[in-house]
Amino acid sequence: MRKFINYLKESYTEMTKKVSWPTWAKLQSSAIVVMVASVIFAAVIFVMDFAFQNLMTAIYTL
Repeated sequence: MRKFINYLKESYTEMTKKVSWPTWAKLQSSAIVVMVASVIFAAVIFVMDFAFQNLMTAIYTL
């Protein structure tokens, strides 16, 4: 039990004293970049899926 308590204390100290957290503005800009990239990625996947579906439909209706 002593090791676990020591681990928790060291973890708390590291998170509060040693970790350099980003500023709120930096965090917001990073989140926006991730959201935009996710939307672009989803759009690319949608277009690929739509094209593949139409290709398969054209092949199977021959």
